[in-house]
Order: sequence, then C-alpha cells, then structure tokens
Amino acid sequence: MELRLNRAAVYRVRRGQSLADIARAFGVTARLLAAVNHLTKEPEEGEVLVLPPSGDRYVVRGGESRALLCGSPERFEARNGTRALYPGQEIII
Repeated sequence: MELRLNRAAVYRVRRGQSLADIARAFGVTARLLAAVNHLTKEPEEGEVLVLPPSGDRYVVRGGESRALLCGSPERFEARNGTRALYPGQEIII
C-alpha cells in the first residue's frame, strides 16, 4: 500500500493580473476562485491563491436548473461557489 499526500494547487498572483484572468487561465469561474480564497476584493501582487479543481466551463441557458447541470443543487454550489443560477452565467459542470 502506498501513502500519497495530496497538496492543494496554489498560484502566486503576478503584477496586473485580475481574478478573472487567473480564473480563466485555470479553467474555473472567478466567483468560485474568490469563494475558495475568501476574497472580497481583487488579489494583490504576490498573494498566494488556492486553486479549486477545474472542470468543463458552460454558459447557462434559460430553463436549466442546478440539478440538471451538476446532478444536484449541492454539487452545483460546491463546484461554483454560489447558489445563484441565471441565463448567461458561466459555470463549472
């Protein structure tokens, strides 16, 4: 039996980078990246951010539900850092 330690992926913010830039580069939504790192404002240069697991990005269309998109409302919230769902929203499925 092999023991493996899983380390969280982290990223150090560079000069001029916005939360949206970083999220796009790592395949997550800006809202989820902010939620995971408890951010209330743009990250500062040198700040270290924890990167959540990425997934497939998707733009919500009218009539879709959290359960339809992610299997359950709870999974949707965990993957996207929000309960909100509206047409045009970019999410991780």
